[in-house]
Amino acid sequence: MAKQKFATQVDSEVLEKTRAIAHAEGKQLQAIVEEALMDLIEARPHAQVMALYEASVAQYKPLYERLSK
Repeated sequence: MAKQKFATQVDSEVLEKTRAIAHAEGKQLQAIVEEALMDLIEARPHAQVMALYEASVAQYKPLYERLSK
């Protein structure tokens, strides 16, 4: 995967704690930031999954309501 530089701003306390984690784990700051971003991406529902879920609910709502009783 190609790396791309970007700039952002974060709360100074968040940055300090992130640097401390990197130091404690013997990793570079960029590795910790990348890991945190990947964790965030994986934790969020994917748009395609949500679209399929919503389509299913719309199509089978009466069935789901009967099954829930």
